[in-house]
Amino acid sequence: MELFLPIAHMDVNIWLIVSFGLAVGFLSGLTGVGGGILITPLLIFIGVPPLVAVGTGAAQIVGGSAIGSYAHWRMGNVDMRMAFVLLAGSWTGGLIGVHIARILEAGGHFSLVVTFLYVILLGVIGTSMLIESLLALRGRHGHASQKNRTKNQSILQRLPGQMDFPVSGLRLSFLTPVLLGFGVGLLTALMGVGGGFVMVPIMLYVLKMPTKVVVGTSLFQLLFTTAEVGILQAGMNHAVDPYLALALVLGSIFGTQFGARAGAHMKGEQLRLVLALVVVGVAIKMGLGLFITPEHIFSMSRVV
Repeated sequence: MELFLPIAHMDVNIWLIVSFGLAVGFLSGLTGVGGGILITPLLIFIGVPPLVAVGTGAAQIVGGSAIGSYAHWRMGNVDMRMAFVLLAGSWTGGLIGVHIARILEAGGHFSLVVTFLYVILLGVIGTSMLIESLLALRGRHGHASQKNRTKNQSILQRLPGQMDFPVSGLRLSFLTPVLLGFGVGLLTALMGVGGGFVMVPIMLYVLKMPTKVVVGTSLFQLLFTTAEVGILQAGMNHAVDPYLALALVLGSIFGTQFGARAGAHMKGEQLRLVLALVVVGVAIKMGLGLFITPEHIFSMSRVV
């Protein structure tokens, strides 16, 4: 069944789009990354303009994150205090990021910037997580992990503005999650992701939050961050295709519930390994796109 997308100006198979939503929803509920690391590249791969893929990708995460965060909230896996401090930074970062995206699109550089961001960030983070998770599954990270935890906590405890986060069992400066949220907001606007692929590793390895709490808290803040960015992208850049977003949300609603339930029966090391494999795979695919000559070569110029 073909569906015409008025903003993207193209026809797509609706069941293919729904299956995309189902897959990224499952990943979202399982790992807390929001699924955007998959949906934006997938949409670009089938021909959706990069800015529309980014804007719509951010908007569709709202539906999946709402279902996923509710499921984790019922299981007690959401640190509400941490989530709201993160939002203080992510809303600011999202606003600035949308303006940057508009400037890059006007100059014709947006597509290239998005691809480089995916390759660099996903490659570095995915490889680091893959190595760590494999070592954890083999039981070779215990002493080093405890040593790094003590060092990280010592640094964070010396920063000003210390706050208690009882659900996560942490005491650290509010500046840390605010800055983390700011970076996530920028990435949401520029890459169409919820920023979970950056936030989740930092919350796990730097802040040392429990894995289950990381997933639930990440999804909760993604809900409000992507909602803000989606509204701004639609209003300022006209980059959100409502039919495309609706089809994606339809699939992600069901996929997120399945992912949340599956994640409840998996160990933290297993969840991190799944996330690492997905992140590395997307980075490789995007990287190959920089060197492989397109099947159809064309150019665009403005008529004066």
